Amino acid sequence: MTLAEINFDGIVGPSHNYAGLSLGNLAATAHAGEASYPRAAALQGIAKMRGNMARGLAQGFFVPLPRPNLRWLNDIAADTATDTGLVAGAWSASSMWTANAATVSPAPDTADGRCHLTVANLVTMPHRSHEWPDTLAQLQLMFADAAHFAVHRPVPPTFGDEGAANHMRLASAHGAPGLEVFVYGKTGGPFPARQHDQASRIVARKHGLDPDRVLFIEQSPEAIAAGAFHNDVVAVANERVLFAHEKAFADRDGAYAAIRAKFPELEVVEVPEAEVSLAAAIASYLFNAQLLTLPDATMALVVPEECRDDPTVWDWCERMLAGNGPIRHIIPVDVRQSMANGGGPACLRLRVVADPATVDPRFLLGESTADAMEKVVSRTWPEQIDPSDLGKTSLATTVTDARAALLDALSLPELA
Repeated sequence: MTLAEINFDGIVGPSHNYAGLSLGNLAATAHAGEASYPRAAALQGIAKMRGNMARGLAQGFFVPLPRPNLRWLNDIAADTATDTGLVAGAWSASSMWTANAATVSPAPDTADGRCHLTVANLVTMPHRSHEWPDTLAQLQLMFADAAHFAVHRPVPPTFGDEGAANHMRLASAHGAPGLEVFVYGKTGGPFPARQHDQASRIVARKHGLDPDRVLFIEQSPEAIAAGAFHNDVVAVANERVLFAHEKAFADRDGAYAAIRAKFPELEVVEVPEAEVSLAAAIASYLFNAQLLTLPDATMALVVPEECRDDPTVWDWCERMLAGNGPIRHIIPVDVRQSMANGGGPACLRLRVVADPATVDPRFLLGESTADAMEKVVSRTWPEQIDPSDLGKTSLATTVTDARAALLDALSLPELA
């Protein structure tokens, strides 16, 4: 097999809205009640995917889940006239952030030599708790080749699991055996810690990981309280590099020492609090970036435009590049519609190390597929949604028809 890292981005759904449902996500709550622009959001996401393809990287995608999820509203006996929060939850397009779709362990790390994926239960937030059955259906279709993949049902809802947003992997190369680092939370001031220690341990056991090549590290309570609701808001890893804020982990020195003991090749690129505050890092989503290995073996950091908007963040980025460290390129992208709802470039993608030839080709992006996506989005996605529109029959018809048009264009009738 020829293993490669494939980034699977979520296509922003036609019901993309700002209902402010995610407690602890400062951007999402700050923009609650504002108008959203689903068409622009989806086109921004496709443009980001096109950029990675142009750099010679493998790119896949998830399609939006069916919304509004009337089945869920019926299951919880919601009163659609008064339970406005639950109605908004049924319309949520948050599955676009596929970093929360699943946790992935590539074949070189697992006992049976297959790539294992466990769909996240997302039980901490009601509006996300009903995503997993439809996400699981996509995972089972994408990775149906049982000789190369094992797709698992979610961790029991006793323990919250938020997927790859709280998981990092360090390796000498993507196709080499790696060290898998699971980051969990305990407390976060007024905000819930979304990743449970036991959920991470269950996933590691399900995936058949070697205990000597696994670490469980606590996220900093200070970071959670500051709005780092997932680890990927304050830290990201790629091959031998860990890019992290000084206050990412509860025990900074202990975390680095534990990683280095199991992975001596570790290179830490740390951003000091004195140079970029935790608040600035979270507001700009400096760490919620895609840290990628390019075909020439150099590393690039794909960051949101908001990093360039903050002088302290951008000044640090320029000084980091001048320092000749392992990250050699910084590439800003416009994902402002996603950012306003609390998701940066890293939130929008799930990393899967696999042979692209073993993946259902309908979920792999090429130029013609990207063209088809853009045509459908430009023609059928709503231009604007106000939160007061949620629940309206006319909008439900528009959103349902838009998704159906996309599935038809992608030859995915199984998901209709």
